[in-house]
Amino acid sequence: MTTPRGIIGVIHLPAMPGDPRHDGAGGFDDVLAFALQDAEALVEGGVDGLIVENFGSAPFPKGSEGDRLPPHQVAFLTRVVTECRARFDVAVGVNCLRNDAPAAIGVAAASGADFIRVNVHTGAYVTDQGVIEGEAYRTLRYRKALDAVDVAILADVLVKHAAPLADIDPEDATKDCVQRGLADAVIVTGQATGAPVTPEFLERVRDAAGGVPVLVGSGLSPDNAAELMALCDGAIVGTYFKEGGEVHNPVDVDRVRRLVELVRQ
Repeated sequence: MTTPRGIIGVIHLPAMPGDPRHDGAGGFDDVLAFALQDAEALVEGGVDGLIVENFGSAPFPKGSEGDRLPPHQVAFLTRVVTECRARFDVAVGVNCLRNDAPAAIGVAAASGADFIRVNVHTGAYVTDQGVIEGEAYRTLRYRKALDAVDVAILADVLVKHAAPLADIDPEDATKDCVQRGLADAVIVTGQATGAPVTPEFLERVRDAAGGVPVLVGSGLSPDNAAELMALCDGAIVGTYFKEGGEVHNPVDVDRVRRLVELVRQ
């Protein structure tokens, strides 16, 4: 298993057929074309990996038992990841929002992806989808059943857009993910999409992770890259890479190059 490090660019899929914000024009092929255009820009800009998310499909299902992703979304995510794997020589992962880790494992196993991201791997969190409980038990056993043990599980610690159902400090949350949930890497985010991580929070998670890779999951930019990247093993970057720094816009290859070059220096 190779746990992704460095800079991972996010492919935010726009609304697809069946989603409330889908405008009815085009269809899955148009969504795929948009995704591959973003992927091209990210790879041209020098990222070390890609992660595909059904970002435009909000509002999201919980992703847990009884409220899984609809089948067409799982199928289409598999299609996009497969295309990215075939076209680009970088690590590729998937995140099935809001929290369908078994679906993500299925997508990864079928497409040959390298990793998945799961927002709530252990514990229970209050979110805009309601209370979401981690499914580490199910996720790890499903990965084993599919003989997909080389698919790395990247798990968020005290994830954005959520609050733990019971108070827990970053150290204990990290240890739960790593020691009890067997996550292969952990992710640290700010409070919302695009919100920066505080160095203090990142350092606490890193110290508790016991050598397991730690990635920044939101808010990395040229303004904080030097400070944050000294405390972690990589970062998942979405918002900053978009035209004008607006999350729903296409990727701007110049912004990708700027941040990647800064990090590598």
